[in-house]
Amino acid sequence: MRSVIGLLLLGALALGACDKQSQPSQQANETSATANAAAPAPGGTVDRSHKGEAAPTIGFTDAAGKKTTLATFKGKPVLLNLWATWCAPCIKEMPTLDALAGKMGDKLVVLPLSQDLKGMEVVGPFFQKNGYKNLKPYLDTDTAFSVQLAVNLPTTILYDSTGKEVWRVSGEFDWAGNQAAKLIAEAK
Repeated sequence: MRSVIGLLLLGALALGACDKQSQPSQQANETSATANAAAPAPGGTVDRSHKGEAAPTIGFTDAAGKKTTLATFKGKPVLLNLWATWCAPCIKEMPTLDALAGKMGDKLVVLPLSQDLKGMEVVGPFFQKNGYKNLKPYLDTDTAFSVQLAVNLPTTILYDSTGKEVWRVSGEFDWAGNQAAKLIAEAK
């Protein structure tokens, strides 16, 4: 039964996932009057409507198969990236996430959380093939994060050091760019 539910969820994600990139605003430098409004971002949309919400308590596994939660990282800001090996925009942004993780060192946890149902069977070879130097794979084979948060892939969420959401970005984003640096600086 669990695998049937997983397949149905995967199907729903496949139909709506890999967030379709919207056309850029004609006024890309336009700023929003409210803090909760979505602002244009390079290839993605910044959403502050969940600011202050506690990080989910959903369990997931590390590369060694050990169960963990976001609470494990409390005390440091966490950049949670929900992605999958079959999602083209996800794959495209992974090198910039790797660069960001290297640049930030231990000041920020960059946590790529795969939503692949086959887990390390596909994620392990993907990481090996691409030779990421600073990222470690984490697995959510039940796609619980995508489903509970009702998001498409890729979605990246910044949590502050107390585990409260700062913002989320839907769609592909350049995590090594200046806009990303400004956004990440908002985490305390």
